[in-house]
This record gives sequence, structure tokens and C-alpha cells, in this order.
Amino acid sequence: MADKTPQKSDAPFATRIDPTKEALSPEQLHFIRQVELEQWKKKTQKLRTRNVATGLAIGALVMGIYGYTFYSVSQERIMDELDEEAKLARTQGPKTGAN
Repeated sequence: MADKTPQKSDAPFATRIDPTKEALSPEQLHFIRQVELEQWKKKTQKLRTRNVATGLAIGALVMGIYGYTFYSVSQERIMDELDEEAKLARTQGPKTGAN
């Protein structure tokens, strides 16, 4: 059977280094830049997806408010009712020279 206890090693594994303080070769600096660029690409893809979803949600909300406003304004007949009342008042009122 295999031994289930982890083996101790003297090799450093994923130790954090400060590139400004450590003397690194140009190849090591290039590798660090490549890794950072790949991490940045992954993060920007996630952010882009979130930004698109947020933009669509805000756009849908705005279009909903816009559509509801048009719908509610088209349902209002206040001016038509006022015009009809004014016509009715003019026809039922006394005839004078000012009419």
C-alpha cells in the first residue's frame, strides 16, 4: 500500500518573492510578466461578463420604465375629457355676442 503521509522536501514550492528586492534573471522576469498577463486576462473575462450582464439589466430596467411611461401616457384621456366638458359647457350655456 502507498504511504499516505506527505513527504517533506527541501525544494521551495510557490514561495512569494518580491521582484524589486530579489536579483532575478531577465528570463525569470519575463516568465513573471507572462503569468501576470494570463491572470489579468482571466480576471478581465470575468469582469467583462459581469459588466455585460449588469449593462443588460440596467438597459432592461430603463426600457421597462420608458415603455411603461408611454403606455400610461397613452391611457390618459384627461385633455380629451376637458375638451369635451368645455364643448358641452359652451353648447349648454347662454348665447351671447362673445360666443
